[in-house]
Amino acid sequence: MKRSTLIPSLLVLYLGVMSYIGYPAYASGEYSALYYFGIIGATLVVIALLAYHLRRRERERPKR
Repeated sequence: MKRSTLIPSLLVLYLGVMSYIGYPAYASGEYSALYYFGIIGATLVVIALLAYHLRRRERERPKR
C-alpha cells in the first residue's frame, strides 16, 4: 500500500475514534457545535493537504 494512502487513512481512522470518544462531552453541552465540528473539519482539511502533498512527492520522486 502506498504511503500517501496509508498515512491519511490511519489519521482519518484516528480522528473517527477521537470524535467518538469526545461525543459525550459535546452531547452534554461541554462543547459548542461550532467548536466540536470545527475541529473535526479543520483536521480533515489538514489530512487532505497532507495526502495531496504525499501524492505529489511520490509522483516527483521517480523523476529525480
